Amino acid sequence: MSDAPVLDRIRVGSAPDSWGVWFPDDPRQTPWHRFLDEVAEAGYPWIELGPYGYLPTDPAVLRDELSRRELRVSAGTVFTALHRGPAVWDETWAHVAKVATLTRAVGAGHLVVIPEFWRDPVTGERTEEPELTAAGFADLATGMERLGRAVRDEFGLDIVVHPHADTHLATEEHVTRFLDATDSSAVNLCLDTGHYAYCGGDSVKLIETYGERIGYLHLKQVDPAILADVIADEVPFGPAVKRGVMCEPPTGVPALPPVLAAAQRLGTELFAIVEQDMYPCPPDQPLPIAHRTRRFLASCGA
Repeated sequence: MSDAPVLDRIRVGSAPDSWGVWFPDDPRQTPWHRFLDEVAEAGYPWIELGPYGYLPTDPAVLRDELSRRELRVSAGTVFTALHRGPAVWDETWAHVAKVATLTRAVGAGHLVVIPEFWRDPVTGERTEEPELTAAGFADLATGMERLGRAVRDEFGLDIVVHPHADTHLATEEHVTRFLDATDSSAVNLCLDTGHYAYCGGDSVKLIETYGERIGYLHLKQVDPAILADVIADEVPFGPAVKRGVMCEPPTGVPALPPVLAAAQRLGTELFAIVEQDMYPCPPDQPLPIAHRTRRFLASCGA
């Protein structure tokens, strides 16, 4: 008999990211139909939409493709630059509304919101300062609250903000400051265990301290040896991914069983979506990893 705890509050899924998908259209990426076939074959019942336009954007077509594979959608994803202030609202809302419309149409309940990078995610070229001014942080916080209320009122979705390497919301200091400055009725957090570890954070500590603000999980691990070199060499996130900094569980950090146990103790239902950044990767690489990762999570009780 297994000694793994029963994680009956955790709903496990995967995402296009685990198949090397970062962009709506890129010849180096796994074709969308192959992703859907393989994620279902690996045993994941839930997926995210990934970058808007990667999966079919016609709701009827997408619902049919999902139904044939017995898949359901947990969330859509958007990038926003709300730290730039009210001037970017109209452009931001136009994109968010497209993604939210599709997300709602396929029955999902969340929108994962990632702040814009301060350097190019592929080339690493710096496009902004890495730290926000006080005014920029205020714009980020108030903009996310405005977005959360608008998305909830217009589409019935909950936004969960995703701290991410090479963005202005990355470190423990950034995250706790953001949570302290925002209203839980408008916006909560998508805790990505890999990105948080990449930036020096402790996922279990965050769950235990700000548990009421954790609305969603991304499960990811970092190779600590590669991360040490990345930090020492000041390598941008995109090139760091090419070095293999995001690794297959359970070979990296943080250890996922304590994270899952802490999440289970919150007593709320949470999606836990596997993401292993591998852009770009050989087309035959993702599926075996997905099978092994799903078996590992099952051994943890999820």
